[in-house]
Amino acid sequence: MASLDSTYDLIVLGGGAVGENVADRAVQGGLSVLLVEHELVGGECSYWACMPSKALLRSAAALEAARALGGAREAVTGELDAAAVLARRDSFTSHWDDAGQVRWLEGAGIALARGHGRLDGERRVIITDAAGVEHAVDARHAVAVCTGSEALIPPVPGLAESRPWTAREATSAQEVPQRLAIIGGGVVGCELATAWSSLGSSVTLISRGTLLGGAEPFAGEAVAQRLQSRGVRVLMHASPVEVRREGEGPVHLVLDSGDAIEADEVLVATGRTPRTTGIGLETVGLEEGAWIDVDDTLRVPGSAWLYAVGDVTHRALLTHQGKYQARAAGDVIAARARGERVDDAPWGAHVATADHAAVPQVTFTSPEVASVGLTAAQAEQRGLRTRVVDYALGWVAGASLHADGYEGTARMVVDVERDVIVGFTVVGDDVAELLHAATIAVVGEVPISRLQHAVPSYPTMSEVWLRLLETDRAQRSSAH
Repeated sequence: MASLDSTYDLIVLGGGAVGENVADRAVQGGLSVLLVEHELVGGECSYWACMPSKALLRSAAALEAARALGGAREAVTGELDAAAVLARRDSFTSHWDDAGQVRWLEGAGIALARGHGRLDGERRVIITDAAGVEHAVDARHAVAVCTGSEALIPPVPGLAESRPWTAREATSAQEVPQRLAIIGGGVVGCELATAWSSLGSSVTLISRGTLLGGAEPFAGEAVAQRLQSRGVRVLMHASPVEVRREGEGPVHLVLDSGDAIEADEVLVATGRTPRTTGIGLETVGLEEGAWIDVDDTLRVPGSAWLYAVGDVTHRALLTHQGKYQARAAGDVIAARARGERVDDAPWGAHVATADHAAVPQVTFTSPEVASVGLTAAQAEQRGLRTRVVDYALGWVAGASLHADGYEGTARMVVDVERDVIVGFTVVGDDVAELLHAATIAVVGEVPISRLQHAVPSYPTMSEVWLRLLETDRAQRSSAH
């Protein structure tokens, strides 16, 4: 381990994207910062989640887009090259080498400690390096826990002993399994079913409910239909009750229906659990292995110095939301260190409020699912009086030009009392880039009457906004 100072203004536990952003904003605010990481600097997103998974998906999506368009379709003569896709994926992870990220830390003025960090009472961290040597470091102002989350392995008999893949193995595998069983019909399960089936694997997707259960129902239905059309076996309302694997042989799964499945690998995508075991939470009065509650400045209630940011807070387990929290936390830690009142910051700069009602998310399946804010059901559960407006995206000129026979659906959920959009979902090929306009409308609480003056360019898929507003107007007129 490089030589460390005995004291820093801020110590950050966890060097993933979230920890890096907390550290960077705090350094920009004039603080000295030590980042503690025992794996790769850059963390889950860079090496085992966002970047490699989207790299696995993109080549197939581009090929599919060409085949969906007359003129381009006739020019496509080959099939997807799985080896080339995996090689491209490897380039995005820098072949699991974090030298570039470390150089960035050095340039940003952030100190790095390679090792496992754990709290040891107020403002103190013990770092154990690779040789087992312990180093004690103190924080003048704050410690931020940014240790993230890891895959949850459900207590199915025999599953843990069967050497299952998690998202880490699924995004870093160097060979395409002939048969892949996926347990979990959420975002990770659906994306990786899309990716590995496109690379030639025979995929069985097992979901205890419908697919993408937290989204609007039409989203999961569209993804299930597309997966099935590509040969993926989709089993909904099904759960494994027993899993076994002998030696290096195949994996055998028995479902609650009595059906038996044999696969070369089994991927578990059933949720996440916090990486808060073994980091000393018990020394500061918190529960080991639990999620960490925080206020909107990401500070632990009752503490003047302890912060938690990203997945460990269980607020919104998404990289972009974690980085959003990190920017707020880094700024507020620096501001408080300078003795400033963060409540007086303009525009709520030092708080992370979007986690409560305006979380954008794209599921990079085929078709894509992009959403922000509340679903119709969630709005109803919150007691909002709403109206729901749907429009078939294929009727928009830009979509019909985008691909022959384009199909998709857009929905906005409007709060009737305030006449603002509180939720938006769009399903269709290549719709991810439509989402930020919706996010601005939701976060900005732009009145529907004002949105009429945001004129979409013709002919683009963004014209769906005009069509949604026209449909909304027609529905209100007919209701009167």
